[in-house]
Amino acid sequence: MANHKSALKRIRSNDAKRVLNKYQHKTTRTYIKRLKETTDKAEAEKLLPQVSSMLDKLAKKNIIHANKASNIKSKLTQKVNAL
Repeated sequence: MANHKSALKRIRSNDAKRVLNKYQHKTTRTYIKRLKETTDKAEAEKLLPQVSSMLDKLAKKNIIHANKASNIKSKLTQKVNAL
């Protein structure tokens, strides 16, 4: 266990950040799943910018890799255009 005050604080802050990152990542995955399952083009076009924004935020915070975010956005855009 940590002995220094700064190390104890780091442990607390890491736990708080981990929970927030996990929540944001799971929420984004849920929206991606919702977008993939939709068959209505109007609804998909409405969801796509929202999901893209969420992916960009995850990539900016290094929760996911930037290339992975780009790949997911590309696949989702292709799917929406194919509807």
